[in-house]
Amino acid sequence: MTKPLLYKGRGVASNHAGRYEVQTTELVDDGWGSLEADLPPLLTETLLDNSRSVLNYNQSPDLPFDRSLNPYRGCEHGCVYCFARPTHAYLGLSPGLDFESKLLYKPDAAQLLKAELSRRTYRCAPIAIGTNTDAYQPIEREHKIMRQLLAVFLETRHPVTIVTKSSLIERDIDLLSELAQHQLVTVGISLASLDMKLARLLEPRAATPKRRLSVIEKLHNAEIPVHVLVAPVIPGLNDHELEHVITTAHESGAQGADYILLRLPLEVADIFEEWLHLHYPLKAEHVMQLIRDMRLGKAYDATFFQRMVGSGVYAELLSQRFKLITKRLGLNQGLPNLRCDLFRPPHPGGQMSFDFFT
Repeated sequence: MTKPLLYKGRGVASNHAGRYEVQTTELVDDGWGSLEADLPPLLTETLLDNSRSVLNYNQSPDLPFDRSLNPYRGCEHGCVYCFARPTHAYLGLSPGLDFESKLLYKPDAAQLLKAELSRRTYRCAPIAIGTNTDAYQPIEREHKIMRQLLAVFLETRHPVTIVTKSSLIERDIDLLSELAQHQLVTVGISLASLDMKLARLLEPRAATPKRRLSVIEKLHNAEIPVHVLVAPVIPGLNDHELEHVITTAHESGAQGADYILLRLPLEVADIFEEWLHLHYPLKAEHVMQLIRDMRLGKAYDATFFQRMVGSGVYAELLSQRFKLITKRLGLNQGLPNLRCDLFRPPHPGGQMSFDFFT
């Protein structure tokens, strides 16, 4: 039998090769108890990312942004459900434990952003951060890439949207407040559950639910537009908390709310199902059946306008519940639109162009 890789503080229990690899390895117990010893801590390894650009553009009709930025690849939060895990396969790494322990960082992200914003062909529109991996994950404490990026947004008066589940964002309240004064920023705090046990198993290195509620309160008090993102909603596991999470976040200062149904693309489906059987064996089959019922009989359906919310009776019920609770709390108006008319291109050389004065 194959032994799960149960490292303390890590989200998943395997490190299977990505879909592009031709060889795989696995630990097998030979009957002599060779795998019985406790595993040593799995240390985080950081690697340099020499990307030549930082903006990623998309044409997805169901996304509210057309460009995004990710200072890091991989995420130490270790969220078992993370739909970004398959991107590690492009690097020859595993979407499993490698995704949360072998992280790539972009030290020149701020300079690259400046260069892209200074192009004559650039047209201003909000840049989304945190849509793939969390920009405020633990290694940000050391690298401070996100703070450098915020300084660029402030200098250029460029709009930005941020999604995070980390309390580290409080470090940058000074810059965020100034951006907010010019209607240039919104922050979404991801909060899947208020159940401490479930949250620890789902997101082992992320801030606790209570701590995230405190972040919402502090951002609200600093007059920074903040909303709660209930994500992921997992049928049969945390979907019953939907109203409670939104209500509690609203009481903490959230001015808006949204939700995303659990997404299980590519390798994430097997990773999540393995996690279910390890931690919730009596619920595993029921949860997976509910997921398939909302995904046209599959673990995942990537169809535009369906991938975020699902389809079928259960998905429609979830949608109606969300509409009712947000209407009752007055959270269905959304946050104000960000301004793009204040944008002023940067000048990396330090000299302003004549266009600046026209």
